[in-house]
Amino acid sequence: MAGPTLDAFKPYLDDRWNQGCTNAGRVWEEIVPLGYQRSYQRVRAYFREKRLSPGLVTARPPPPRVVAGWILRRRETLTQTKHLRLKAVLVHYPELDALTGHVRSFPQMLTERQGERLPQWLDAVRQDDLPSLHTLAAGIDRDRDAVIAGLTLP
Repeated sequence: MAGPTLDAFKPYLDDRWNQGCTNAGRVWEEIVPLGYQRSYQRVRAYFREKRLSPGLVTARPPPPRVVAGWILRRRETLTQTKHLRLKAVLVHYPELDALTGHVRSFPQMLTERQGERLPQWLDAVRQDDLPSLHTLAAGIDRDRDAVIAGLTLP
C-alpha cells in the first residue's frame, strides 16, 4: 500500500482532536483528499488510543521560524507532511492564514508580471489586521506607479 503512513498525518489528527472533532470517520474523510491512502481502521485505532489515554496526546507545535519558512516557500515545494503541519497551524491562527495568502500572492504577481493586480492586493492587505503588512503596503503605496511598472514590465 503506497502513500504516507498515519504518522505524517498525526499533527493534523491531533489538531482536529483538540478542536473537538473526535469522529474518526469524519477526520479520515478529511485526510484522504490530502493524500492519505491507508485504511480508516488506522485512524479509528489512533483516536481510540487518544480516548483511552490518561493524558492528552498532542503534537508539539513547530517553532515560529519553521512556520515562517513553510509560509515563504511555494506550496508545491513543501513535502506532504510539512503542508499538513502548516495547515494545522493555520487552523489555530487565522491571522497567519491571511498573512500566508498575501505573502504567497505577491511573488505570483511578480513572476507572472501582473502589476495591474497590485491595487487589489493592497486593498486586501489593508482589510486584514496585520500591522506589519500595513507598513509594507504604505511603503509600496508611496511608489505605487513604480511598483506597478516593476511588477509589469520585463
